[in-house]
Amino acid sequence: MTGTTTAVLLAAGAGRRLGRGPKALLPFRGRPLIEHQVEVLLAGGCAQVVAVLGAGSTEILASVRLQDAVPVVNPQWELGMGTSYRCGILAALAREPETSVLVALVDQPGLTPAVVSRVLASGRPGRIAAAGYRRPDGELRRGHPVLFDASLAARSLEPDTRYSGAEHAGEGKPGVDPDSGARAFLAAHPELLDIVDCSDLADGRDVDCDADLALLD
Repeated sequence: MTGTTTAVLLAAGAGRRLGRGPKALLPFRGRPLIEHQVEVLLAGGCAQVVAVLGAGSTEILASVRLQDAVPVVNPQWELGMGTSYRCGILAALAREPETSVLVALVDQPGLTPAVVSRVLASGRPGRIAAAGYRRPDGELRRGHPVLFDASLAARSLEPDTRYSGAEHAGEGKPGVDPDSGARAFLAAHPELLDIVDCSDLADGRDVDCDADLALLD
């Protein structure tokens, strides 16, 4: 895939299930996790990072060193990750309409520059490349980060009748699942997706519950 890549780092959640405040502020190697993730994305080859904030945004903006990342506060973050996904994609394309977009999650401390670099190198025009990780049974499952060609990043926000019911009537809501971002778009278009095996570089695990806190050690 030619041209530059903008990383969209989804970091707006409150981490309610974990109960330790916003995941962006979880301590990792002596600093907030979001600082580490921004550094990883830039080191892996992304030209710029759009960090989508929500819960704890005031504290993050006041106390966290985001390097050259562009912070974008999602006022609707409580409605689900899909609103942060849309916010980040729109911000990335507004800054650089022809950029490809790499979507990453703040709560994956195992993400490395090597994973980012491999996914970027696998990108092709008109395609989506996603890091894949093998389960214990050997099955390769899609994970993050996910790289969208610029045209497909925009297309993933188009209306989808599965998410245009009464609750969205007259509101002009996008077609992304309000809870899961682009998952529905990816599921509806498997022919566009290339899964890149990154199992030798990371495990793709999220910090979702107390048992996962070991990932921060």
